[in-house]
Amino acid sequence: MARKTKENAEITRQRIITAAREVFAKRGVSRTTMEHIASHAEVTRGAIYWHFKNKIELFHAMRDQAILPLIDHIDAVALDEKSEDPLSTIEQFFTNTILTLMQDPATNQTYEIMMTKCEYVDEFAAVLQQIVTNCDYFTEKIRLLYEHAKQKDQLNAALDPAALAMDSHLFFSGLLHMWVKDTGRLGFREQALGLIKQHIALRRAC
Repeated sequence: MARKTKENAEITRQRIITAAREVFAKRGVSRTTMEHIASHAEVTRGAIYWHFKNKIELFHAMRDQAILPLIDHIDAVALDEKSEDPLSTIEQFFTNTILTLMQDPATNQTYEIMMTKCEYVDEFAAVLQQIVTNCDYFTEKIRLLYEHAKQKDQLNAALDPAALAMDSHLFFSGLLHMWVKDTGRLGFREQALGLIKQHIALRRAC
């Protein structure tokens, strides 16, 4: 019985997160209330507050579902010193992120919310700082991969792994923003995978 109750609670929690994501996407984060989310999820406000103490915590839960798998992936590949081609590993990480956006509507919607539907002011200022911290984390993991590539003489000798990692972070962050915002007229979605391949190719030793 206790196990069934726990399973039901988790189902309700996931339904609330899904409802929040859908309402955030439609109304924007600042214009969304817990009442809006409760109505969309077909639960009481009390049910939401049983799982989440406020809208920020709910926003974090939604965001974590999209971001944590990427963190797990970059952790795994950055620590894999046996990789024969670290530059291809970076390329594949970027490529897989874009493919996830293409194939997973929930992840796509979450990125759209984070990039275009949320004002990072007042109580959400701390959320922005967390995003910056995660960006630093990803940059450091990419630097490790560039270091591995340098050790294998695969990297252009004139290039610095730390500077390359920052450059790649800025490149991919900008690409993600344009991919999310592109409605099909600018061609970023069609060109994204090719741009990633070219970005990495420019780093290879001749």
